[in-house]
Amino acid sequence: MDDPRPHLRAHMTTRRAVTYGGLSCLLAAWLASAASTTFQPYEPARRESQLGTTGTSTDALAMEVQAHASRLRQRLKSAPTPQSPHRNPFAFQVRPQQVVQPVRRAEPVAPVAALPPAEPRLSLIGIAEDQGPSGLVRTAIMADEAENLLMATVGNTLLGRYRVEAIGADAVELKDVNTSAVRRLGLR
Repeated sequence: MDDPRPHLRAHMTTRRAVTYGGLSCLLAAWLASAASTTFQPYEPARRESQLGTTGTSTDALAMEVQAHASRLRQRLKSAPTPQSPHRNPFAFQVRPQQVVQPVRRAEPVAPVAALPPAEPRLSLIGIAEDQGPSGLVRTAIMADEAENLLMATVGNTLLGRYRVEAIGADAVELKDVNTSAVRRLGLR
């Protein structure tokens, strides 16, 4: 026969599982606390000799407290002593003062000769050939640092600094007009 209320059965099993889980946790906690406590055997002869026959309940309590205190002192004597800390985070370390050397005046330095301006970055990206009435005329196609296209034939001046000396099938020779140095650019 089918149960008309299956959701109640599931609810009851969940409730039962939670109850059993909680009780098992309580049992485990109780066993752990019982295992961690130490008991000393009761010595009635010793207590009676300490109390004597004329002791009252206050005297008995005082003697019991004194006995516990003496046992505590004995345990503290055998306890490990704490180590001194290696550093104190609340105290600043005293640093030795540095001796300041007097500043020596430097000898005047001779002015450095002006360096020539750096060579601009040029790259040869192509060579065009044209058959003219006087023969083959080559035009070098170059790009500068800003990716501007520069086109020149033999004898032209580039960037106000270079004169085109020769254009070959795969290279161009530029002569610096200031230093007369020759710069050769090849196709990539």
